[in-house]
Amino acid sequence: MSFKNENVELGDMKKLAEIIKDIDIAMLTTVDEKGFLRSRPMATQEMAADGTLYFFMDTSSPKVEEISSTNQVNLVYSQPDDHRYVSISGRAVVNKNKAKMKELWKPTLKAWFPEGLEDPTLGLLQVTVEQAEYWDYAGTVTEVIGLAKALTTGHTYEGAGVHGRINNT
Repeated sequence: MSFKNENVELGDMKKLAEIIKDIDIAMLTTVDEKGFLRSRPMATQEMAADGTLYFFMDTSSPKVEEISSTNQVNLVYSQPDDHRYVSISGRAVVNKNKAKMKELWKPTLKAWFPEGLEDPTLGLLQVTVEQAEYWDYAGTVTEVIGLAKALTTGHTYEGAGVHGRINNT
């Protein structure tokens, strides 16, 4: 796939929010005590206008110690059917703000947190986006024709996919 580079303004969190809005799960990568990278799926609850992402979590899980030691994390969002990929670098903290948890709570979360908002180990993982990189390819019939034309003429294919970086620092 060929991607055109796209210039995005500093801190354009609206662009990032638009790209990830319908991708519910991100892979969160932290660094463990031995320096190994560890990834696990996390369900995004909200992306605030300032680039803060929120995920419910069990505050007794190993990721809390990993974040306490090295709060630099990476989140990867992927929507292969749409050829949309996002990698986010940011800083993570554990947030125990009851008002924020109540605001974001959904009844379906009881499947993971049976005690609900009363669970003493319930918390929010709060990730502040520092940088994001994305690849977004909107394949259409026109694109297939363009690719076929490039193959038959020997010219380089200039696809409709876009690649960009967003800095939030």
